[in-house]
Order: sequence, then structure tokens, then C-alpha cells
Amino acid sequence: MNKTDVVSGNLILVNPDFPIHETPNDLVYINNTKIMLRREAAMQLDLLMKEIDGWTGISPVSGFRSLQEQQEIWDNCLKESGIEFTEKFVAIPGHSEHQTGLAIDLGKTQKYIDFIRPEFPDDGICGKFKSAAAKYGFILRYPKGKEHITKISHEPWHFRYVGVPHAEIMLKYSFVLEEYIEFLTQFKFPNDPLIYKNAEKTFEISYLASGNYLPKLSAQLCVSGNNCGGFIITKWGT
Repeated sequence: MNKTDVVSGNLILVNPDFPIHETPNDLVYINNTKIMLRREAAMQLDLLMKEIDGWTGISPVSGFRSLQEQQEIWDNCLKESGIEFTEKFVAIPGHSEHQTGLAIDLGKTQKYIDFIRPEFPDDGICGKFKSAAAKYGFILRYPKGKEHITKISHEPWHFRYVGVPHAEIMLKYSFVLEEYIEFLTQFKFPNDPLIYKNAEKTFEISYLASGNYLPKLSAQLCVSGNNCGGFIITKWGT
């Protein structure tokens, strides 16, 4: 596993300290809109929405953004609302999760939806979405009380795809992504994995620092870089 692979995968950490390094090449449109997500994230979002009949009351507001689009949003927000507001609610260009194609802003469907801060309450159809999100691999990326870690204000509308079982584990321990990435470094590949079981599968999750060799394995697994020096290896079985 080489250093260039570290910047790829569903579990990459993107924040003010760790910039985005690549543009996704598997983007697809969601719900007959011009808003895009990476294919896996879009498929899981569609399954989630079908379970709760979500598109009847929830609107996609913003998905993938290019660096140019993120810069334009930053500049416009800075001009209209000032630096304090912009730093709270808009990620620095080059450091935005929206550039990964794994993040989506959602809003309660209504006549006017604020692009920067869409309304997304804890009750009704929005509450159903939040309750079901982890089952389909989505996390509330910027929860209240973790602003000192994420460096972004509470955003109840911003969801990030990390996949299963990671979303379930993060919900169980109330981790934000920064905390989860750090937490996993103690579970060294291959001899000391984190064991997690849900209703369908048993998972073994391990950390491997970049530059190490990953042997050929017969188990079902996926490997994701974390964008900060290593890989997260997820093995599973029924």
C-alpha cells in the first residue's frame, strides 16, 4: 500500500488540516437532479430514502462540488455575510468534504430552502432520516458539541457517507470522523482488529500505516485510505 492510495476511499478525513487530493471519477446524479454523489453513496442514499419515503419531504441541496464551485461559494458568502459566519459554515476551498463526492446537504422540502443553512429538524421525515442514516452508512458529520474538534459549527443538514459498519460504530460511540480515525489506529493489522457485529455480519477492522505490505487475503474486505498516513481495512463474514 503506497502513499498515493492514502488519499482514496470512503473513510478519508477532510478538514482544515487535511486537504482533498483527488477528484472522484464515479459521480452520478441523485433523484433526477443536477446534484451528484459518488456511485456507492448515491445507491445507499436511494435505498435509505426508499425505506422512509424520504424524497416526499426531503430535498437534496448540495452534493459534489468542484474546487472552483467551493471557491465561489466561499467568496460569495464572505462578501454577503463576513468572515466569522463564513468560517463557521463554509469549508475552506480545497478542504471541503463536498469535493469528495461523499457528502450531501439535505433540506426539509419547502418553498424557500437556504443553500448555506437548510432547515433539517429532528422530527418528522427529517428525524426518520437521521434515525436510519447509520444503517446505510451515513453520519451526521458536524454534530452539536464537537465544534472544537471538527472546526465547523453544528450542521444538522450535512451528512457524510463512510459506509457500514463504520457509521454504526461512530453512532454507538458518538464519534466524529476525526475521533474515529484516531480511535482505529490502536487496532493494528493483522493481529489486533476491532471486532464489531451487527444483525447481518461480523466485521474485523484494522489499521495499517502507509508503506506496509498488505498480503493477499481470501476474506471479503475493503481498504480505504484515511488521508492522514494510513489505511483502514475492513473484513467481514456472515
